[in-house]
Amino acid sequence: MSLIERIGKALEPLMLFMGLISPIATIPQLYKLYISHSEHADGLSITTWILYAFIALLWSIYGLYHKNPTIWVGNGLGFLMYIAMVVGIIIHTGGTY
Repeated sequence: MSLIERIGKALEPLMLFMGLISPIATIPQLYKLYISHSEHADGLSITTWILYAFIALLWSIYGLYHKNPTIWVGNGLGFLMYIAMVVGIIIHTGGTY
């Protein structure tokens, strides 16, 4: 096993954890959107969140295809979070771009 392969294997658990951090970092935005500052939803770009969701969906499919939970777990969670943002923007603004 090469050095790069050993490093990659050692990083696998850390990268799975890091893959969860990004979608979890969306929780404060969801809180503001749905609970504390929903009146500011019109300042959010639905296009951006749709793109985030689409990209996360593609990565999830790719990770599932390769049977790699490091890829699909975080991106699957991210997809759900980003869709929740899209739904919240639509609920509070009727849809802005």
